[in-house]
Amino acid sequence: MIGRFLTGKRRMKDLLLQKDNRFCADCNAPDPKWASANIGVFVCLKCCGVHRSLGSQISKGCIIFLGTLFSYFQVLSVTLDEWSSDEIDAMIEVGGNSSANSIYEAYFPEGYTKPGPDASHEQRAKFIRLKYERQEFLKPSLRIVSGKSNPPSSISKGVKDSFRITSDSQHMEGMVEFIGMLKVKVIKGTDLAVRDMMTSDPYVILKLGQQTVQTTVIKSNLNPVWNEELMLSVPQQFGILNLNVFDYDLFSADDIMGEADIDLQPLITSAIAYGDARMFDDMQIGKWLKSQDNALIYDSTVNIVDGKVKQDMSIKLQNVESGELDLELEWIPLDY
Repeated sequence: MIGRFLTGKRRMKDLLLQKDNRFCADCNAPDPKWASANIGVFVCLKCCGVHRSLGSQISKGCIIFLGTLFSYFQVLSVTLDEWSSDEIDAMIEVGGNSSANSIYEAYFPEGYTKPGPDASHEQRAKFIRLKYERQEFLKPSLRIVSGKSNPPSSISKGVKDSFRITSDSQHMEGMVEFIGMLKVKVIKGTDLAVRDMMTSDPYVILKLGQQTVQTTVIKSNLNPVWNEELMLSVPQQFGILNLNVFDYDLFSADDIMGEADIDLQPLITSAIAYGDARMFDDMQIGKWLKSQDNALIYDSTVNIVDGKVKQDMSIKLQNVESGELDLELEWIPLDY
């Protein structure tokens, strides 16, 4: 297992060393630290936020990469996330940014130029939607008409020999500007509610704005340990982070096992006020106080730890007979 992990790391490192992968595939910003695992491109954090917004807001959309069906836009951190061998294989099979762009940027209209590293969010969002969702720059013969009448099995061989996107959703009515990324580590649950005779099959769903992310299901366990990291883009008007725990049921609707609202204001305002956390020693910079109006079990402090802004918290699930969750939040600024 360790050998396969190290081999995967080396393969990813070799891919990153390619000249074309040292710049964002969408805006040419240097040193991209994010990648779309199913499209096969390396992108900067600002473009990553746009990719995530596409994935979270396209209903019933899908991506077909070399004949394989994936769910939405799967964006991973090159340095923070763990990559499976299949995801690394997918990146290598595409061959890097130049190879991907030879398909997605094959036909620019006369006089058209792609956005640069200093482009506004609106400019890069428009370009990315045109490039991947609407396929405006693909060779016409490779474009896929959206809709249920074109299932994966009916896709032509010419398109299977490259990669492409289909979607039957409507376009977003307005673009959202992101100010950073939020990494939520769902650590463990304690004394969760029983929903299946003597036990439950719990999983956690987090929702921020229009984005929804989910942990894996842990079978038959009222004290599950996930240690699972979930990523969300943080919009300028970020609001409350909604947390729900469900019991997975194969043949019926999943049962609710509790919920909680998490106030992101202490973390984000403290992080922005201090700027580059790498400039500071370990220290406390903020606090979310326990009260009757929130789900905290104890006061939750915001700290700089090893140059990162983090917040640990223990949450008592609401509207349920029992259950607690331990979480760790981390703020990742746009210039990380």
